[in-house]
Amino acid sequence: MYIKDINLGDRPVVLAPMEDVTDIGFRTLCRKMGAAMVYSEFVSCDALTRMVKSTLQKLVVNDEERPTAIQIYGKDPQAMSEAARIVEETSHPEIIDINFGCPVKKIAGKGAGAGLLQNVPLMLEIASSVVNAVSTPVTAKTRLGWDCNHIIINQLALQLQDCGIQALTIHGRTRSQMYTGEANWNIIGEVKAHPQIHIPIIGNGDIDSAEKAENAFNTYQVDAVMVGRATFGCPWIFKEIHDRLHPDHPINTSGIIPSNYPPMSPDWKLDVLKEQVRLSIERIDEYRGILHTRRHIANSPLFKGIADFKRHRIAMLQACTQEDLYRLMEEARPFLLQ
Repeated sequence: MYIKDINLGDRPVVLAPMEDVTDIGFRTLCRKMGAAMVYSEFVSCDALTRMVKSTLQKLVVNDEERPTAIQIYGKDPQAMSEAARIVEETSHPEIIDINFGCPVKKIAGKGAGAGLLQNVPLMLEIASSVVNAVSTPVTAKTRLGWDCNHIIINQLALQLQDCGIQALTIHGRTRSQMYTGEANWNIIGEVKAHPQIHIPIIGNGDIDSAEKAENAFNTYQVDAVMVGRATFGCPWIFKEIHDRLHPDHPINTSGIIPSNYPPMSPDWKLDVLKEQVRLSIERIDEYRGILHTRRHIANSPLFKGIADFKRHRIAMLQACTQEDLYRLMEEARPFLLQ
């Protein structure tokens, strides 16, 4: 699959943009685990044009994680264009992605993200403005429509393509669904099958296993699959999916993380989580790195099924140092289910 001249390989699986999740350390780890491309946390165009320090830090890209997409959001075409130019000059990402799908009230309620599904002319103006402002390929991510009575994605996909968008990610829910119910992959498949659609279509929603990823490719013929919430405390999901899709070319885990255990064993997965913590601390600092990762570690599916684990999970959520969090993780090791 190509996005313009960027080759992501056959049946690529990509890491979704997620606020307070897809920092540089997590992106790097997911790339090593088999993600074909990774997306940044979303970046406010308004904060970016004001050169807010914390926002500018989101533009840092590590060469190990490339190809990388930086995602921006906003509701003003001029500010979005300026933000895109800043991203291009600062990060030199492979892709600039526009967020037309965030459903949370503080974004959509103010007319950005999925809020633009209620103002398609403005959405298209933003898309055209960003495309014309940069030489980097521009993509977009959106939803099926505002609610079940306004499913507009079939026409919208054609309109965004006409604006110059180089690929479109479709989350198979409406804004009103938020993250409830099931993603409607039939509609995603309809968009992909439209005879006038020639840009890549990336499917998103409820992909939490290698079987579901394979089914998305085989049944709906999407060009790529995006994985989001299923990566929480489970970055190895990319290896699981990659190895099922490409059994002749499995991910080589040698050197990915320090571990003496067989790849994909419970003990190896625990070492992967420890590496996630280490990378986060290395890229930020110990206190913020722990705050950033401990909730994902504590709720990892790796610990599912361990009897009376609630108290231990709470202790993980309260850990403030690398030493404390590592100790708690190691205490769980003997109880990991084979």
